[in-house]
Amino acid sequence: MNNRKISILSFIILIAIVACKKEANKSTEIKNQKEFNSPDGMVWVNGKTFLQGAKQSDNFAMPREKPAHEVRVDGFFIDATEVTNKQFKQFIDATKYITIAERPIDWEEMKKQLPKNTLKPHDSILQPGSLIFNKNINAVVNMNNYFQWWIWKIGANWKHPEGPDSTIKDKDNFPVVHIALEDALAYCKWANRRLPTEAEWEAAAQGTNNRAIFTWGDNPTILNSNANTWQGVFPTKNESIDGFKLIAPVKSYPANSIGIYDMAGNVWELTADLFNVNHYKELDISKAIMNPEGANKSYSPANPNQIEHVMKGGSFLCHESYCASFRISAKMGVSIDSGSDHMGFRTVATKKMITNSQTTD
Repeated sequence: MNNRKISILSFIILIAIVACKKEANKSTEIKNQKEFNSPDGMVWVNGKTFLQGAKQSDNFAMPREKPAHEVRVDGFFIDATEVTNKQFKQFIDATKYITIAERPIDWEEMKKQLPKNTLKPHDSILQPGSLIFNKNINAVVNMNNYFQWWIWKIGANWKHPEGPDSTIKDKDNFPVVHIALEDALAYCKWANRRLPTEAEWEAAAQGTNNRAIFTWGDNPTILNSNANTWQGVFPTKNESIDGFKLIAPVKSYPANSIGIYDMAGNVWELTADLFNVNHYKELDISKAIMNPEGANKSYSPANPNQIEHVMKGGSFLCHESYCASFRISAKMGVSIDSGSDHMGFRTVATKKMITNSQTTD
């Protein structure tokens, strides 16, 4: 047998080995799928190493998003959409839970998060409610004063997102809003889920990418067709180029590369991590960080007396002239007792959590 015949024979054997390995892997995948039931409405995110934080070419990046650093996260499941009104109502019906926005306000607790000597507002103001966007604002004097476009609305909560006269009737598939951290954690406990870490959130938002600026890649010109954000002049004129003036139903825009919806725009999403503007600067980024869990303490110079958590993804109010938070690395802090009409959440679960739940059931 000459050398050419040996080479051909070796090549045929190699192909056969590869084919056998592929079949074996395929059989293993099928076996795993049969032995493990994936949760409805969730997407599996493979364990991956990726670049967390601001990318070098991101012109909107803020100091708190820098420096970018490699992280490694284990695989997990994440909700394909934000938690919806329908899902949250199922939780409420089962537990009779009362959200923070529906509870009487305890001034003694509230003032602990405020600067010393803050005067107590009139009792007529200290009523259950939440923040809503002022749709009737015509002019802004100073863009640093965001109170100009926010209103404390008595009676606003998840069931009445724009105030006591509003309703969520026929809005089952809209993201639930006016959810504070405690409310989200209560839902997670009931559903056997948890909030994502910021690293897990970014890993999911990246999809099959590892260094993208947006959930769809790096092209900013297709923002309007991929995310529910503000178009026009913020906050006085919204031209609704994308078809929605304010909040939109889930799945109104294309999913990212692994089937996850609305991780850019629509509503901000709570995470498990504490918000600290200096956290990334304090990290050892000489090697990939394994399953990071965020800062040890909260710190924001804008709200030094409050404990804040990281929220991600931006909302229907995001515009490049103001926050441009429709980017994967973008983040803001939100106090643990605050809710609004542009903030919701989604949940994650590990295989162990799901397996334990199925065993218990």
